[in-house]
Amino acid sequence: MSDATTDLIGAIAAALAEDTAEEGWDAFALVLVFGDGYRSTHGYAYPADGSITPVSVDWDDIEEPLHTYLGGYLKPGDLLPATMLVQFDRTSGQYEVTFEDKDEDRWHAGPSNFQELREQLRPNFA
Repeated sequence: MSDATTDLIGAIAAALAEDTAEEGWDAFALVLVFGDGYRSTHGYAYPADGSITPVSVDWDDIEEPLHTYLGGYLKPGDLLPATMLVQFDRTSGQYEVTFEDKDEDRWHAGPSNFQELREQLRPNFA
C-alpha cells in the first residue's frame, strides 16, 4: 500500500470510529460523491457477525488525505471523478479504490436497491 493509500484508508477508519461509533467492523465500503458544489459520503461497515451497518463520515475528516491520494492519480486541470468507491478488508489488509467518472448514481442506495447494493459493495477480494 502506498503512503497516500495508507493515509486515506487510515483516515476513513478513524472517521468511522469517530463519526459512527462503529469500531467492530472487519471491512468497509465507502462511496465518496464529488457533486457539483457538494461533497458527501455513504457506505457500509461489515462486522464479523455478518451484520451490515450503514455509515457515513464527515468530509472534513478525510479531505486532506483524499486530496493527497487524488494528487497521485490526477494531473492539474483533470476533472474529479463523479464518485469513488473505497473498499477495505481489515483482516487481510486488502483494498480497492474504484473511480466512476460519469455515473454519479452508480453506487446510490435507494428503496429499491439498498439490500442488493450493500452486498454488492461488500469487499470480496477472493
